[in-house]
Amino acid sequence: MSDSSLPRRATRILLVDDHDVVREGLTALLHRATDMSVVGYAGNGENAVARANELHPDIVVMDLMMPALNGLAATQRILGERPLIHIIVLSSCHTSDHVHRALNAGARGYVTKTSVSADLIPAIRSVLAGQIFVSPAIPSKPVETQSAGRDARRSFLHLSEREHQVLRSLIKGSSSADIGRELSLSPKSVDTYRHRIMVKLGVSNRAELIRVALEQDLTVV
Repeated sequence: MSDSSLPRRATRILLVDDHDVVREGLTALLHRATDMSVVGYAGNGENAVARANELHPDIVVMDLMMPALNGLAATQRILGERPLIHIIVLSSCHTSDHVHRALNAGARGYVTKTSVSADLIPAIRSVLAGQIFVSPAIPSKPVETQSAGRDARRSFLHLSEREHQVLRSLIKGSSSADIGRELSLSPKSVDTYRHRIMVKLGVSNRAELIRVALEQDLTVV
């Protein structure tokens, strides 16, 4: 039997929301997709971090407003420990500011609760394909280039220690393979860290990342 004929492993999804009825609704929705499997639940941010470490999901669907630890803080903690997990924020907030904060925290998708039925499954597929997904109903916000330097320096403060290490190596011109050997990471993990750094600093490619870092002296911790 060829590899192409083997059944694909279902995408493992952890649902994080402090309301039972929301978790039940999301489970029913995701059951429509035969290639997706809900492997666990969490009702607050602290529990979400623990469950992510325990279950190793591919995707975490994360509510923003929760007790114990909010969704943004939980997102940062999960990605600090398991950078290969993809996080999609699910929120009743519809402003572009909320979207930017979520993406700066490392989320790869943002779905509004009012459009979850139409957007969640496409969001999961988009994120797994390496794209960023934002519910179409949310208005886009133009980038204000005048504040780019200030925003970059502020975003730099939110980089994890591992992201600082990867950034310093990128500035030196090291390849993903070289950085992986230096930091005991796989090249894929290095690429994931680089992507998260780029999202947090608001740049779209490696050359721009290095330029912004050098202009703002961001390699100095």
